[in-house]
Amino acid sequence: MELMPMDLLDPRVDFVFKRIFGSENNKDVLLAFLNRIFTEAGEPPLTEIILMNPYTDKDDPLDKQSIFDVYAKTSEGKLIDIEMQLFNKYDIEKRTLFYWSKRYASQLSEGDKYPELKKCVTINILNYSFLKNEQYHNVFHLREDRTGISLIDDIEVHFLELPKLDEHSVPSEGGLINWLLFLKGADTSHWEVLKMNEPGLEKAMDTLQYLSQDSEARRLYEARQKYLHDEASMLGSAEMAGVKKVAKNMLAMNIDIKTIAKATGLTEQEISALRK
Repeated sequence: MELMPMDLLDPRVDFVFKRIFGSENNKDVLLAFLNRIFTEAGEPPLTEIILMNPYTDKDDPLDKQSIFDVYAKTSEGKLIDIEMQLFNKYDIEKRTLFYWSKRYASQLSEGDKYPELKKCVTINILNYSFLKNEQYHNVFHLREDRTGISLIDDIEVHFLELPKLDEHSVPSEGGLINWLLFLKGADTSHWEVLKMNEPGLEKAMDTLQYLSQDSEARRLYEARQKYLHDEASMLGSAEMAGVKKVAKNMLAMNIDIKTIAKATGLTEQEISALRK
């Protein structure tokens, strides 16, 4: 029996995402998803994937030590880290480079040689718009600015931005967009088309339906969802407090309100209230 959309868990919640894509039983789902990402980026498909941190029942949604990234390795040793970001934590580009560098450097022990370092790929799936273009899939490498010559192929960063998808435009052929529409929560009436386009999606959909009917999975999901919402609210409050502090400092420097509004994004009324 197929569940109604309102009864389904949200696959964008990292806890659910890892259950679907980061469990040993679903390695074939992860492989199919990754191959669509890499094929769209003009890279050869993978033949095998090894999960480095598979989902287990010890992954507590409220434990800060639990990692809900999906971390995998190819048979050639290339490392792939996939992270689902439900809310904007800001500074995603610096955060991405920080964790990429830690992953890259952690490959070497004392006495190891630099040639032993393998390529690290970071895939950020964002539930918010980040880059100032219309592309839902952007890929970054380390290349010379004018000629495009690659310095080294060891760094690769993908940004998949779900809000840039038009969920009403269900494709008529296979491709990455089918997977992203599923993640975004496309109407289940479109699922049959998405499955026909991408057969690997059927198991992902079955897993989501199974989890949605499991009372323990739903309890953990609701706890994780509340935690993520609370964390986002705290981050938002801290961000706004910082913006208001900047505005107050600018007022103290006798900078005009229009300039402050343009610099901070606050309205002139909000800035006038700070003056009072």
